[in-house]
Amino acid sequence: MSVAPDRPLVPDWLAVPDDANALAAAVWPASAARDAHGVLQIAGASVTHLREEFGTPLYVLDEDAVHSRARQVREAFETAAARHGTQARVYYASKAFLSTEVVRWVTGEGLAVDVATAGELAVALAAGADPARIALHGNNKSVAELTQAVEIGIGSVVLDSEIELERLAAIAERRGVVQSVLVRVNSGVHAETHDFLATAHEDQKFGFALTDAAAFVARIRDLPSLNFLGLHCHIGSQIFGTSGFQESAGRLVELHAELSAGGEIPVLNLGGGFGIAYTSVDTPTPIEQLADGIVDAVARECDVRGIPLPTLAFEPGRTIIGRAGITLYETGTVKPVQVSDDLTRLYVSVDGGMSDNARPSLYGAQYSARIASRTSAAPAALARVVGRHCESGDIVVDAEYLPGDITPGDLLAVPATGAYCYSLASNYNFVPRPPVVAVRGGAARVIVRGETIDDLLVRDAGINTEESK
Repeated sequence: MSVAPDRPLVPDWLAVPDDANALAAAVWPASAARDAHGVLQIAGASVTHLREEFGTPLYVLDEDAVHSRARQVREAFETAAARHGTQARVYYASKAFLSTEVVRWVTGEGLAVDVATAGELAVALAAGADPARIALHGNNKSVAELTQAVEIGIGSVVLDSEIELERLAAIAERRGVVQSVLVRVNSGVHAETHDFLATAHEDQKFGFALTDAAAFVARIRDLPSLNFLGLHCHIGSQIFGTSGFQESAGRLVELHAELSAGGEIPVLNLGGGFGIAYTSVDTPTPIEQLADGIVDAVARECDVRGIPLPTLAFEPGRTIIGRAGITLYETGTVKPVQVSDDLTRLYVSVDGGMSDNARPSLYGAQYSARIASRTSAAPAALARVVGRHCESGDIVVDAEYLPGDITPGDLLAVPATGAYCYSLASNYNFVPRPPVVAVRGGAARVIVRGETIDDLLVRDAGINTEESK
Protein backbone atom coordinates (compact mmCIF):
# COMPACT_ATOMS: atom_id res chain seq x y z
CA MET A 1 0.00 0.00 0.00
CA SER A 2 1.47 3.36 -0.98
CA VAL A 3 1.19 6.31 1.38
CA ALA A 4 1.04 10.03 0.87
CA PRO A 5 4.22 11.83 2.05
CA ASP A 6 2.19 14.59 3.73
CA ARG A 7 -0.16 12.13 5.43
CA PRO A 8 1.91 9.29 6.89
CA LEU A 9 0.09 6.00 7.38
CA VAL A 10 -2.80 7.16 5.21
CA PRO A 11 -3.16 5.62 1.71
CA ASP A 12 -2.54 8.21 -0.98
CA TRP A 13 -5.83 7.37 -2.69
CA LEU A 14 -7.93 8.03 0.42
CA ALA A 15 -9.19 11.61 0.60
CA VAL A 16 -11.04 13.21 3.49
CA PRO A 17 -14.66 13.11 2.31
CA ASP A 18 -16.91 16.14 2.15
CA ASP A 19 -19.60 13.90 3.65
CA ALA A 20 -18.64 10.79 5.61
CA ASN A 21 -22.22 9.54 5.23
CA ALA A 22 -22.22 9.56 1.42
CA LEU A 23 -22.49 6.29 -0.51
CA ALA A 24 -20.13 6.04 -3.49
CA ALA A 25 -22.39 5.07 -6.36
CA ALA A 26 -19.99 2.65 -8.06
CA VAL A 27 -19.31 0.69 -4.86
CA TRP A 28 -22.77 0.14 -3.35
CA PRO A 29 -25.74 -1.70 -4.87
CA ALA A 30 -27.76 0.68 -7.03
CA SER A 31 -30.68 0.22 -4.62
CA ALA A 32 -28.66 1.49 -1.63
CA ALA A 33 -30.14 4.65 -0.13
CA ARG A 34 -30.76 6.28 3.22
CA ASP A 35 -34.28 6.83 4.53
CA ALA A 36 -35.53 10.02 6.22
CA HIS A 37 -33.83 8.95 9.45
CA GLY A 38 -30.47 8.24 7.79
CA VAL A 39 -30.86 4.46 8.00
CA LEU A 40 -29.38 2.54 5.08
CA GLN A 41 -31.79 0.57 2.94
CA ILE A 42 -30.90 -2.12 0.42
CA ALA A 43 -33.63 -2.97 -2.11
CA GLY A 44 -36.09 -1.23 0.21
CA ALA A 45 -35.09 -3.28 3.26
CA SER A 46 -33.94 -1.33 6.32
CA VAL A 47 -30.67 -2.55 7.76
CA THR A 48 -31.92 -1.95 11.28
CA HIS A 49 -34.83 -4.27 10.60
CA LEU A 50 -32.44 -6.80 9.12
CA ARG A 51 -30.36 -6.71 12.30
CA GLU A 52 -33.47 -7.22 14.44
CA GLU A 53 -34.58 -10.22 12.40
CA PHE A 54 -31.29 -11.92 11.52
CA GLY A 55 -28.60 -10.48 13.78
CA THR A 56 -25.07 -9.54 12.82
CA PRO A 57 -22.71 -10.18 11.16
CA LEU A 58 -24.98 -10.61 8.16
CA TYR A 59 -24.36 -11.00 4.45
CA VAL A 60 -27.02 -9.18 2.41
CA LEU A 61 -27.56 -9.74 -1.33
CA ASP A 62 -29.71 -7.55 -3.57
CA GLU A 63 -31.48 -10.22 -5.60
CA ASP A 64 -32.59 -7.96 -8.44
CA ALA A 65 -29.05 -6.59 -8.74
CA VAL A 66 -27.72 -10.11 -9.37
CA HIS A 67 -30.43 -10.79 -11.95
CA SER A 68 -29.88 -7.53 -13.82
CA ARG A 69 -26.09 -7.78 -13.78
CA ALA A 70 -26.11 -11.39 -15.00
CA ARG A 71 -28.41 -10.37 -17.84
CA GLN A 72 -26.30 -7.30 -18.66
CA VAL A 73 -23.07 -9.33 -18.81
CA ARG A 74 -24.61 -12.05 -20.98
CA GLU A 75 -26.13 -9.54 -23.37
CA ALA A 76 -22.87 -7.57 -23.62
CA PHE A 77 -20.86 -10.58 -24.76
CA GLU A 78 -23.61 -11.97 -26.97
CA THR A 79 -24.00 -8.61 -28.71
CA ALA A 80 -20.26 -8.21 -29.18
CA ALA A 81 -19.98 -11.73 -30.61
CA ALA A 82 -22.99 -11.31 -32.91
CA ARG A 83 -21.36 -8.28 -34.54
CA HIS A 84 -18.67 -10.66 -35.76
CA GLY A 85 -21.01 -13.46 -36.76
CA THR A 86 -20.33 -15.79 -33.87
CA GLN A 87 -21.82 -16.70 -30.49
CA ALA A 88 -20.80 -16.18 -26.88
CA ARG A 89 -21.34 -18.47 -23.91
CA VAL A 90 -21.24 -16.98 -20.42
CA TYR A 91 -20.55 -19.24 -17.43
CA TYR A 92 -21.09 -18.03 -13.88
CA ALA A 93 -17.88 -18.57 -11.90
CA SER A 94 -19.41 -20.27 -8.88
CA LYS A 95 -16.35 -19.86 -6.67
CA ALA A 96 -17.29 -16.17 -6.25
CA PHE A 97 -20.41 -17.13 -4.30
CA LEU A 98 -22.46 -20.28 -4.51
CA SER A 99 -25.88 -21.28 -3.26
CA THR A 100 -28.80 -23.02 -4.89
CA GLU A 101 -30.75 -19.77 -5.10
CA VAL A 102 -27.92 -17.93 -6.82
CA VAL A 103 -27.54 -20.79 -9.32
CA ARG A 104 -31.25 -20.48 -10.09
CA TRP A 105 -30.92 -16.72 -10.51
CA VAL A 106 -28.04 -16.87 -12.98
CA THR A 107 -29.26 -19.87 -14.97
CA GLY A 108 -32.64 -18.17 -15.18
CA GLU A 109 -30.83 -15.30 -16.90
CA GLY A 110 -29.31 -17.66 -19.46
CA LEU A 111 -25.89 -18.29 -17.92
CA ALA A 112 -24.17 -21.65 -17.68
CA VAL A 113 -22.19 -22.58 -14.53
CA ASP A 114 -18.58 -23.52 -13.88
CA VAL A 115 -17.57 -25.59 -10.86
CA ALA A 116 -14.26 -26.87 -9.50
CA THR A 117 -15.18 -29.48 -6.88
CA ALA A 118 -17.70 -32.18 -6.11
CA GLY A 119 -19.26 -29.83 -3.55
CA GLU A 120 -19.78 -27.03 -6.04
CA LEU A 121 -21.15 -29.53 -8.55
CA ALA A 122 -23.58 -30.86 -5.93
CA VAL A 123 -24.93 -27.37 -5.27
CA ALA A 124 -25.39 -26.67 -8.99
CA LEU A 125 -27.21 -29.97 -9.52
CA ALA A 126 -29.37 -29.46 -6.42
CA ALA A 127 -30.43 -26.12 -7.90
CA GLY A 128 -31.58 -27.89 -11.06
CA ALA A 129 -28.78 -26.73 -13.36
CA ASP A 130 -28.58 -28.65 -16.64
CA PRO A 131 -25.42 -30.83 -16.49
CA ALA A 132 -24.83 -30.11 -20.18
CA ARG A 133 -24.41 -26.45 -19.23
CA ILE A 134 -21.85 -27.06 -16.50
CA ALA A 135 -18.06 -26.96 -16.91
CA LEU A 136 -15.70 -28.70 -14.47
CA HIS A 137 -12.41 -26.96 -13.62
CA GLY A 138 -9.59 -27.70 -11.22
CA ASN A 139 -5.95 -28.76 -11.15
CA ASN A 140 -6.50 -31.90 -9.06
CA LYS A 141 -9.86 -33.40 -9.93
CA SER A 142 -10.29 -36.75 -8.23
CA VAL A 143 -11.20 -39.95 -10.03
CA ALA A 144 -14.55 -39.82 -8.23
CA GLU A 145 -15.20 -36.28 -9.45
CA LEU A 146 -14.27 -37.15 -13.04
CA THR A 147 -16.43 -40.26 -12.88
CA GLN A 148 -19.44 -38.31 -11.66
CA ALA A 149 -18.90 -35.69 -14.33
CA VAL A 150 -18.95 -38.31 -17.07
CA GLU A 151 -21.93 -40.13 -15.59
CA ILE A 152 -24.15 -37.05 -15.37
CA GLY A 153 -23.24 -35.89 -18.87
CA ILE A 154 -21.36 -32.75 -17.91
CA GLY A 155 -20.92 -30.28 -20.73
CA SER A 156 -17.15 -30.03 -20.57
CA VAL A 157 -14.12 -30.82 -18.46
CA VAL A 158 -11.17 -28.42 -18.51
CA LEU A 159 -8.07 -30.63 -18.56
CA ASP A 160 -5.09 -29.53 -16.52
CA SER A 161 -2.56 -32.37 -16.66
CA GLU A 162 -1.54 -35.48 -18.58
CA ILE A 163 -2.56 -37.70 -15.65
CA GLU A 164 -6.02 -36.18 -15.69
CA LEU A 165 -6.30 -36.74 -19.43
CA GLU A 166 -5.55 -40.44 -19.11
CA ARG A 167 -7.91 -40.86 -16.16
CA LEU A 168 -10.79 -39.12 -17.90
CA ALA A 169 -10.27 -40.98 -21.17
CA ALA A 170 -10.34 -44.34 -19.35
CA ILE A 171 -13.49 -43.43 -17.41
CA ALA A 172 -15.31 -42.29 -20.54
CA GLU A 173 -14.20 -45.37 -22.48
CA ARG A 174 -15.48 -47.73 -19.76
CA ARG A 175 -18.86 -46.03 -19.89
CA GLY A 176 -19.02 -45.97 -23.66
CA VAL A 177 -19.32 -42.19 -23.98
CA VAL A 178 -17.36 -39.39 -25.60
CA GLN A 179 -16.51 -36.62 -23.15
CA SER A 180 -15.95 -33.07 -24.40
CA VAL A 181 -12.87 -31.33 -23.02
CA LEU A 182 -10.98 -28.06 -23.15
CA VAL A 183 -7.29 -27.62 -22.42
CA ARG A 184 -6.13 -24.93 -20.01
CA VAL A 185 -3.09 -23.08 -21.26
CA ASN A 186 -0.94 -20.30 -19.82
CA SER A 187 -0.60 -17.44 -22.27
CA GLY A 188 2.22 -15.76 -20.33
CA VAL A 189 0.05 -12.71 -19.64
CA HIS A 190 -0.39 -11.56 -16.06
CA ALA A 191 -3.06 -8.89 -16.14
CA GLU A 192 -2.86 -7.96 -12.48
CA THR A 193 0.41 -6.17 -13.12
CA HIS A 194 0.17 -5.80 -16.91
CA ASP A 195 3.42 -7.76 -17.04
CA PHE A 196 3.08 -9.43 -20.43
CA LEU A 197 5.63 -12.17 -19.95
CA ALA A 198 6.69 -14.21 -22.95
CA THR A 199 8.07 -17.14 -20.98
CA ALA A 200 7.57 -20.61 -22.36
CA HIS A 201 6.90 -22.17 -18.95
CA GLU A 202 5.12 -20.47 -16.10
CA ASP A 203 5.76 -21.37 -12.49
CA GLN A 204 2.19 -22.04 -11.36
CA LYS A 205 -0.06 -24.99 -10.75
CA PHE A 206 -2.62 -24.43 -13.50
CA GLY A 207 -2.50 -25.40 -17.13
CA PHE A 208 0.10 -26.01 -19.83
CA ALA A 209 2.65 -23.72 -21.41
CA LEU A 210 1.77 -22.65 -24.94
CA THR A 211 4.75 -24.60 -26.25
CA ASP A 212 3.50 -27.84 -24.68
CA ALA A 213 -0.15 -27.58 -25.64
CA ALA A 214 0.06 -28.91 -29.21
CA ALA A 215 1.43 -32.30 -28.13
CA PHE A 216 -1.20 -32.53 -25.42
CA VAL A 217 -4.01 -31.77 -27.86
CA ALA A 218 -2.64 -34.36 -30.29
CA ARG A 219 -2.90 -36.97 -27.54
CA ILE A 220 -6.54 -35.99 -26.92
CA ARG A 221 -7.33 -36.34 -30.59
CA ASP A 222 -5.85 -39.83 -30.59
CA LEU A 223 -8.31 -40.97 -27.91
CA PRO A 224 -11.77 -41.89 -29.21
CA SER A 225 -13.41 -41.31 -25.82
CA LEU A 226 -12.50 -37.60 -25.76
CA ASN A 227 -13.70 -34.70 -27.92
CA PHE A 228 -11.44 -31.65 -28.07
CA LEU A 229 -13.58 -28.49 -27.89
CA GLY A 230 -10.89 -25.87 -27.59
CA LEU A 231 -8.50 -23.88 -25.44
CA HIS A 232 -9.12 -22.26 -22.06
CA CYS A 233 -7.12 -19.46 -20.44
CA HIS A 234 -7.48 -17.33 -17.32
CA ILE A 235 -5.10 -14.40 -16.92
CA GLY A 236 -6.00 -13.12 -13.46
CA SER A 237 -8.60 -11.46 -11.27
CA GLN A 238 -9.93 -7.99 -10.48
CA ILE A 239 -8.79 -6.72 -13.90
CA PHE A 240 -9.54 -3.23 -15.18
CA GLY A 241 -9.16 -2.49 -18.90
CA THR A 242 -8.85 -4.77 -21.91
CA SER A 243 -5.13 -4.66 -22.75
CA GLY A 244 -4.25 -7.85 -20.87
CA PHE A 245 -7.11 -9.76 -22.48
CA GLN A 246 -6.16 -8.47 -25.92
CA GLU A 247 -2.52 -9.50 -25.53
CA SER A 248 -3.54 -12.92 -24.28
CA ALA A 249 -6.06 -13.32 -27.10
CA GLY A 250 -3.35 -12.81 -29.71
CA ARG A 251 -1.22 -15.59 -28.26
CA LEU A 252 -4.17 -17.94 -27.86
CA VAL A 253 -5.45 -17.39 -31.39
CA GLU A 254 -2.00 -18.14 -32.77
CA LEU A 255 -2.08 -21.53 -31.03
CA HIS A 256 -5.73 -22.00 -31.98
CA ALA A 257 -4.82 -21.46 -35.64
CA GLU A 258 -1.97 -23.96 -35.41
CA LEU A 259 -4.24 -26.59 -33.87
CA SER A 260 -7.01 -25.91 -36.40
CA ALA A 261 -4.92 -27.62 -39.06
CA GLY A 262 -5.64 -30.89 -37.27
CA GLY A 263 -9.41 -30.47 -37.06
CA GLU A 264 -12.27 -28.20 -36.09
CA ILE A 265 -12.00 -26.30 -32.78
CA PRO A 266 -15.40 -24.86 -31.98
CA VAL A 267 -14.70 -22.98 -28.71
CA LEU A 268 -12.19 -20.51 -27.27
CA ASN A 269 -12.66 -19.80 -23.56
CA LEU A 270 -11.01 -16.59 -22.34
CA GLY A 271 -11.97 -16.97 -18.68
CA GLY A 272 -13.04 -14.10 -16.43
CA GLY A 273 -11.45 -11.84 -13.85
CA PHE A 274 -13.33 -8.62 -14.62
CA GLY A 275 -12.92 -6.13 -11.77
CA ILE A 276 -15.37 -4.19 -9.61
CA ALA A 277 -15.09 -1.06 -7.45
CA TYR A 278 -14.22 -1.62 -3.80
CA THR A 279 -13.38 2.02 -3.04
CA SER A 280 -14.49 5.36 -4.41
CA VAL A 281 -11.35 5.69 -6.54
CA ASP A 282 -11.72 2.35 -8.33
CA THR A 283 -12.85 2.71 -11.94
CA PRO A 284 -13.85 -0.68 -13.37
CA THR A 285 -14.23 -0.91 -17.12
CA PRO A 286 -17.89 -0.99 -18.26
CA ILE A 287 -18.80 -4.53 -19.23
CA GLU A 288 -19.92 -3.50 -22.72
CA GLN A 289 -16.51 -1.91 -23.33
CA LEU A 290 -14.78 -5.04 -22.03
CA ALA A 291 -16.88 -7.30 -24.22
CA ASP A 292 -16.35 -5.22 -27.35
CA GLY A 293 -12.62 -4.86 -26.77
CA ILE A 294 -11.99 -8.54 -26.11
CA VAL A 295 -14.19 -9.88 -28.92
CA ASP A 296 -12.86 -7.32 -31.40
CA ALA A 297 -9.30 -8.38 -30.55
CA VAL A 298 -10.04 -12.08 -31.09
CA ALA A 299 -11.83 -11.31 -34.35
CA ARG A 300 -8.82 -9.32 -35.62
CA GLU A 301 -6.41 -12.09 -34.74
CA CYS A 302 -8.57 -14.69 -36.48
CA ASP A 303 -8.95 -12.52 -39.57
CA VAL A 304 -5.18 -11.99 -39.83
CA ARG A 305 -4.68 -15.76 -39.78
CA GLY A 306 -7.57 -16.49 -42.12
CA ILE A 307 -9.44 -18.77 -39.70
CA PRO A 308 -13.09 -18.69 -38.65
CA LEU A 309 -13.98 -17.04 -35.38
CA PRO A 310 -14.97 -19.75 -32.87
CA THR A 311 -17.68 -19.55 -30.26
CA LEU A 312 -16.24 -17.49 -27.41
CA ALA A 313 -16.77 -18.41 -23.76
CA PHE A 314 -16.32 -16.28 -20.66
CA GLU A 315 -16.47 -16.98 -16.91
CA PRO A 316 -17.44 -13.88 -14.89
CA GLY A 317 -18.19 -14.25 -11.19
CA ARG A 318 -17.17 -11.25 -9.10
CA THR A 319 -18.53 -8.77 -11.65
CA ILE A 320 -21.95 -10.39 -11.43
CA ILE A 321 -22.38 -10.74 -7.68
CA GLY A 322 -19.69 -8.64 -5.97
CA ARG A 323 -21.40 -5.25 -5.95
CA ALA A 324 -24.78 -6.80 -5.14
CA GLY A 325 -23.61 -7.76 -1.65
CA ILE A 326 -22.92 -5.90 1.57
CA THR A 327 -21.96 -7.12 5.03
CA LEU A 328 -23.54 -5.70 8.17
CA TYR A 329 -21.64 -5.57 11.46
CA GLU A 330 -22.33 -4.12 14.87
CA THR A 331 -19.67 -1.91 16.39
CA GLY A 332 -18.37 -3.26 19.69
CA THR A 333 -15.56 -0.95 20.79
CA VAL A 334 -13.96 2.22 19.49
CA LYS A 335 -10.38 2.97 20.53
CA PRO A 336 -8.30 6.00 19.47
CA VAL A 337 -4.67 5.09 18.85
CA GLN A 338 -1.94 7.71 18.44
CA VAL A 339 0.03 6.41 15.46
CA SER A 340 2.29 9.44 15.02
CA ASP A 341 2.81 12.86 16.57
CA ASP A 342 0.07 14.38 14.46
CA LEU A 343 -2.15 11.43 13.56
CA THR A 344 -4.72 9.49 15.57
CA ARG A 345 -6.51 6.51 14.14
CA LEU A 346 -9.79 5.16 15.47
CA TYR A 347 -9.74 1.39 15.79
CA VAL A 348 -13.37 0.35 15.28
CA SER A 349 -13.94 -3.25 16.35
CA VAL A 350 -16.89 -5.15 14.91
CA ASP A 351 -18.52 -8.50 15.67
CA GLY A 352 -17.06 -10.24 12.62
CA GLY A 353 -13.70 -10.08 10.92
CA MET A 354 -11.36 -12.31 8.99
CA SER A 355 -13.68 -15.28 9.49
CA ASP A 356 -16.32 -13.66 7.25
CA ASN A 357 -13.97 -11.64 5.02
CA ALA A 358 -10.52 -13.13 4.62
CA ARG A 359 -9.53 -11.06 1.58
CA PRO A 360 -7.86 -8.15 3.42
CA SER A 361 -5.71 -10.60 5.39
CA LEU A 362 -4.98 -12.83 2.40
CA TYR A 363 -4.41 -10.24 -0.32
CA GLY A 364 -4.29 -6.84 1.35
CA ALA A 365 -7.64 -6.12 -0.32
CA GLN A 366 -9.10 -2.65 0.26
CA TYR A 367 -12.72 -2.08 1.26
CA SER A 368 -14.98 0.83 2.18
CA ALA A 369 -17.36 1.28 5.12
CA ARG A 370 -20.18 3.52 6.29
CA ILE A 371 -22.23 3.86 9.44
CA ALA A 372 -25.53 2.31 8.36
CA SER A 373 -27.93 2.88 11.27
CA ARG A 374 -27.78 6.68 11.20
CA THR A 375 -26.08 9.69 9.68
CA SER A 376 -23.81 12.06 11.56
CA ALA A 377 -22.62 15.63 11.28
CA ALA A 378 -19.44 14.87 13.24
CA PRO A 379 -16.14 15.60 11.47
CA ALA A 380 -14.65 12.70 9.60
CA ALA A 381 -11.97 10.73 11.44
CA LEU A 382 -9.43 8.30 10.10
CA ALA A 383 -10.52 4.80 11.09
CA ARG A 384 -9.47 1.20 10.72
CA VAL A 385 -12.25 -1.39 10.98
CA VAL A 386 -10.98 -4.52 12.68
CA GLY A 387 -12.46 -7.86 13.65
CA ARG A 388 -12.77 -9.81 16.87
CA HIS A 389 -10.18 -12.49 16.13
CA CYS A 390 -6.89 -13.11 17.92
CA GLU A 391 -4.78 -11.80 15.04
CA SER A 392 -3.23 -8.37 14.60
CA GLY A 393 -3.88 -8.81 10.87
CA ASP A 394 -7.62 -9.22 11.45
CA ILE A 395 -8.54 -6.14 9.44
CA VAL A 396 -11.86 -5.64 7.63
CA VAL A 397 -11.25 -2.13 6.26
CA ASP A 398 -7.67 -0.95 6.42
CA ALA A 399 -8.30 2.78 6.07
CA GLU A 400 -11.53 4.77 5.90
CA TYR A 401 -12.91 8.09 7.05
CA LEU A 402 -15.94 7.64 9.30
CA PRO A 403 -17.84 10.13 11.44
CA GLY A 404 -15.75 10.78 14.53
CA ASP A 405 -18.67 10.04 16.85
CA ILE A 406 -18.97 6.39 15.81
CA THR A 407 -19.90 4.48 18.94
CA PRO A 408 -20.64 0.98 20.25
CA GLY A 409 -23.96 -0.28 18.91
CA ASP A 410 -23.72 1.53 15.59
CA LEU A 411 -24.38 -0.62 12.56
CA LEU A 412 -21.48 -0.60 10.11
CA ALA A 413 -21.92 -1.67 6.48
CA VAL A 414 -19.11 -2.81 4.21
CA PRO A 415 -20.07 -2.83 0.50
CA ALA A 416 -18.88 -4.96 -2.42
CA THR A 417 -18.77 -8.16 -0.36
CA GLY A 418 -20.93 -10.36 -2.59
CA ALA A 419 -17.93 -12.20 -4.02
CA TYR A 420 -15.39 -14.36 -2.18
CA CYS A 421 -16.38 -13.31 1.34
CA TYR A 422 -18.85 -16.08 2.11
CA SER A 423 -16.88 -18.45 -0.15
CA LEU A 424 -13.72 -17.94 1.93
CA ALA A 425 -15.47 -17.79 5.31
CA SER A 426 -14.14 -19.94 8.15
CA ASN A 427 -14.79 -20.87 11.77
CA TYR A 428 -11.54 -19.38 13.04
CA ASN A 429 -11.69 -18.88 16.83
CA PHE A 430 -14.80 -21.08 16.67
CA VAL A 431 -16.93 -18.26 15.28
CA PRO A 432 -20.06 -19.45 13.42
CA ARG A 433 -20.39 -18.32 9.82
CA PRO A 434 -23.11 -15.69 9.27
CA PRO A 435 -26.33 -16.23 7.34
CA VAL A 436 -26.92 -14.88 3.85
CA VAL A 437 -30.18 -13.07 3.17
CA ALA A 438 -31.60 -11.96 -0.15
CA VAL A 439 -33.52 -8.68 -0.25
CA ARG A 440 -36.06 -7.70 -2.84
CA GLY A 441 -38.90 -5.20 -2.80
CA GLY A 442 -38.36 -4.43 0.88
CA ALA A 443 -38.63 -8.09 1.91
CA ALA A 444 -35.80 -10.34 3.12
CA ARG A 445 -35.38 -14.10 3.17
CA VAL A 446 -32.58 -16.43 4.20
CA ILE A 447 -30.88 -18.19 1.31
CA VAL A 448 -28.03 -19.68 3.37
CA ARG A 449 -28.68 -20.42 7.02
CA GLY A 450 -26.17 -19.11 9.51
CA GLU A 451 -24.33 -21.42 11.86
CA THR A 452 -24.69 -21.62 15.61
CA ILE A 453 -22.15 -22.70 18.21
CA ASP A 454 -24.23 -25.87 18.58
CA ASP A 455 -23.65 -26.54 14.88
CA LEU A 456 -19.92 -26.36 15.49
CA LEU A 457 -20.03 -28.53 18.59
CA VAL A 458 -22.04 -31.28 16.90
CA ARG A 459 -19.04 -32.11 14.71
CA ASP A 460 -16.76 -32.61 17.71
CA ALA A 461 -16.57 -36.37 18.13
CA GLY A 462 -15.41 -36.01 21.73
CA ILE A 463 -18.67 -34.53 22.95
CA ASN A 464 -21.48 -36.66 24.35
CA THR A 465 -19.86 -39.95 23.50
CA GLU A 466 -19.12 -42.98 25.59
CA GLU A 467 -15.40 -42.40 25.08
CA SER A 468 -15.62 -38.94 26.64
CA LYS A 469 -17.36 -40.12 29.82
